[in-house]
Amino acid sequence: MDQSKNIVRVLVYKIFIKFGKVNNLSDEKSGQELPKHYMNIGRRYEKYGDVLSDLGRVVKEIGPIDDKTSQLIQLAASAAIRSEGAVHSHARQAMEQGASSEEVYQSLLVLTSTIGFPNVAAAISWVDDLFKD
Repeated sequence: MDQSKNIVRVLVYKIFIKFGKVNNLSDEKSGQELPKHYMNIGRRYEKYGDVLSDLGRVVKEIGPIDDKTSQLIQLAASAAIRSEGAVHSHARQAMEQGASSEEVYQSLLVLTSTIGFPNVAAAISWVDDLFKD
């Protein structure tokens, strides 16, 4: 087994060891509450919520990708699955991590040949929502 697979196995094991830990269900970096639906699932299925929270943190810590780039990647994935809420969230977080509006829009434009113009146009309109009064 190569070293990266072994690291992932160890990290997943550590996540499951923390199953009993209580999660406050907030974004520790921004201090903002997570979406209500996410919080409700976390309350109903506490162990599941804990694992999700730990997974997000761990996958960001195990590699060389910085927070801004990570948010831009997640923004692109959100656009691909046409998730308006996730596009709003990851565009906002990318800019909080130092991405310019041009970088946010370009990360969507480069998707055109992959996810198609209609999906890109929808995502751009959702990012535009962040700049409305």
